[in-house]
Amino acid sequence: MKGKKTFMGVLILIAVAAVYYYAALPAINIHSSDTWVMGILLLIILVVVYVVKKRIRRDEFRQNKVVRGFGAVILALGAVYVIGTVLSSPIVNAKKYQQLMKVEEGNFSDDVEELSFDMIPLLDKDTAEILGDRKMGSMVDMVSQFEADEIYSQINYKDNPVRVSPLKYASLIKWFTNRSEGIPAYIRINMATQSTEIVKLEEGMKYMTCEHFNRNIYRHLRFAHPTYIYGQLSFEIDDSGVPYWIAPVKKFNIGLFGGETVGKVVICNAVTGEMKTYDVDQAPEWIDRAYSADLLVELFDYYGTLKHGFFNSVLSQKDCLRTTDGYNYLALDDDVWMYTGVTSVNGDQSNVGFVLSNQRTMETKYYEVEGATESSAMSSAEGQVQNLKYVATFPLLLNISGEPTYFIALKDDAGLVKKYAMVNVQKYQIVAIGDSVSQCEENYLELLLSSGVKEAEKDTREVLTAEGEITKIAQAVIDGTSHYYLMITDSEDIFDISVVDFIDVVRCEEGQSVVLEYKEGEKTNTVLSLTVEEKANTDGQEQGARSEEN
Repeated sequence: MKGKKTFMGVLILIAVAAVYYYAALPAINIHSSDTWVMGILLLIILVVVYVVKKRIRRDEFRQNKVVRGFGAVILALGAVYVIGTVLSSPIVNAKKYQQLMKVEEGNFSDDVEELSFDMIPLLDKDTAEILGDRKMGSMVDMVSQFEADEIYSQINYKDNPVRVSPLKYASLIKWFTNRSEGIPAYIRINMATQSTEIVKLEEGMKYMTCEHFNRNIYRHLRFAHPTYIYGQLSFEIDDSGVPYWIAPVKKFNIGLFGGETVGKVVICNAVTGEMKTYDVDQAPEWIDRAYSADLLVELFDYYGTLKHGFFNSVLSQKDCLRTTDGYNYLALDDDVWMYTGVTSVNGDQSNVGFVLSNQRTMETKYYEVEGATESSAMSSAEGQVQNLKYVATFPLLLNISGEPTYFIALKDDAGLVKKYAMVNVQKYQIVAIGDSVSQCEENYLELLLSSGVKEAEKDTREVLTAEGEITKIAQAVIDGTSHYYLMITDSEDIFDISVVDFIDVVRCEEGQSVVLEYKEGEKTNTVLSLTVEEKANTDGQEQGARSEEN
């Protein structure tokens, strides 16, 4: 009977441990705090079961050899855990922590190219969620069974900034009735054009965060790799639009628990569950998020605060820098770079620079540019439209005419973008507002010129002369101004003449002789002076008219 009870007790203990493992999914790894805590708790449970079974009294507790043996092991494990935590901390490893991230000095105008309007992400995550929910509401065949997940990872897809998020089951009942087919689609939102698509799949996604048993993506990854300590998962699509889960595997570089970076990346096909593991420097180029933004911020904070040791970072704080509150993403060279400002640890209202960090490779560049913090820029933008009570989103850093510029979307109470703002980083009193990005940029460039930050570019092109008879003439309206386009004999060039500058151009017709002074352009030549030789009138007289640019 005693043997039977012991066997049953062991089975119960194993069952409890199995249920805990299935639910909590701890990594079995010496670098995992969960492993140490789970081991200590298991030993404590064994001691309690032994004491209860043997009916050991309090006065006998310390004298029992088995209890004392378990106690010694528990204390030893606890001591190793505490000592390992201390020896892994920045207190005794400040230099190693400071060197975890390699940071290069960058040149902003060289590294960050001016983006065309169709490449600037205009939406933040909150607005993307609103657009996704609206799109789901229009999908009659799906809205009753599924809803949009809150993930909305920002990636580069075919050189376009997009956010992607899978659907999820609307309820437990909907999961039960639809799980055999899986999740049929994901949402893809172009951050520049704001176009929103429901991308339907030939076969549904079966390995998701909303699954409840073995097909739950966390459980699927854990059972495949029991020893891996995973970082923050992200949902991405490859160049063909196939959905994947990207699971970074943590690497600990300092002691037992310190110096966290990323060593490997596991990609899991969300449809089939097929997995592949890569060293982080060998991961496919379409992956955009191997390093989470939070991890990159933490690593740069180590770099900025621990230059002169740990105690300097908390006492005198000489030369200590830290990142500002918040970050955003910038698309460069088909990669996603995390952007955040850098300020002194004193927390003043100015930045000393900013940092860009590649989320795929951890390549990091620091730019020394003094200016306003993101929060100050947001306040400046909101102040321009305070009567409308619009709320500013976290800025995006852009290169506008060689100037580091905060680009900010302004949203109404419904969370929809209504206006755009550009704030100069170094002179944040220069704030331009526009109903469109192009209008905002035009207003911003005018402010840069009027404030003396930029000078108007001098036109150094040579003035040329051409004459001949008009062979073709066409009219167009550009920005509210009428223009005539002429072609003349013995030339393939097109000559652009503004009616505002040269009213006599309205007299022109095919066959007339003209003399032009102009400067060459890429597509058309800009006319600086025009002489129109009119045809003979009814009295046989000819008149000449000449108009010159004021």
